[in-house]
Amino acid sequence: MTSPTPPGAPIRVLIADDQEMVRTGFRFFLDAQPDITVVAVAADGEEAVALAREVRPDVCLLDIRMPKLDGLEATRMLAGPQVADPMRVVVVTTFDLDEYVYGALRGGACGFLLKDSGPTLLAEAVRAAAAGDSLVSPSVTVRLLKHVTETPQPSAPARPASPAEPLTDRELDVVRLVALGRTNAEIAAELYVSLSTVKTHLSSVQLKLAARNRVEIAAWAWQNGQARAGT
Repeated sequence: MTSPTPPGAPIRVLIADDQEMVRTGFRFFLDAQPDITVVAVAADGEEAVALAREVRPDVCLLDIRMPKLDGLEATRMLAGPQVADPMRVVVVTTFDLDEYVYGALRGGACGFLLKDSGPTLLAEAVRAAAAGDSLVSPSVTVRLLKHVTETPQPSAPARPASPAEPLTDRELDVVRLVALGRTNAEIAAELYVSLSTVKTHLSSVQLKLAARNRVEIAAWAWQNGQARAGT
C-alpha cells in the first residue's frame, strides 16, 4: 500500500502533458505553492505510468491526448478497478467531450479539470484530490456530469438504478449535494450536521453503490434523476 504523505509535508504531484508549455506552466505555478511540490513530469502516457509507479505521487495530473498511451488508458492503469493500490488521478483536458469524461470516470479518475480553469483552480484541484474531497467547482462538475448522463453510453456498464440496500433519506440528501459539486464542509453546513457525519454517510453510500469515489457517486445521482443543476 502507498505510504501516506506525512502531515504537514507538501502534496507530491506528477504532471503529464505532451505540450512543453503546459508542463512548464503547471510546474511553475504548483511549485510556487507552499503546500505542493512537483516530483515528476512526463511528456507521454507511457512515461507518466512508469514515473507514477516509481515515485508514487499523491496526485497525478494527466492530459487526455498524449502520444504512446493516452490519458484514459494511463488512468485505468494507475487508478482503474483492477489496481490494488489506486492512485489519485485528475484528468486535465482542454475539452469536455462526453466520451472522454465518461471514460475517465469509469477508468478511476477522481476528478476533472479544464485547462482554461486557471491556476487557482488547478491548485485547489490538487489539494482536493489529495484530501479525497470534491475536486472542482460546481460549475465544472455539474456541467461535465450532466454531459455524461445526457448521452447514452451503451458500451460501458452503468451503475445500478437501485442499490442492493436502499439509501436512507439523509444519504440521498448527501448524494444530491455531492452531485452538485459541494465539498464535505459545504454539505455539512447545508445539512446542519458535523463533518464526520457527512464522511460516515459517504462511506455508507460508497458501499451501497459499489462506488470507488465521490465522482462515481455523483454520476449515479445524475444517471438516476437524483440531481438537478438548478437545485
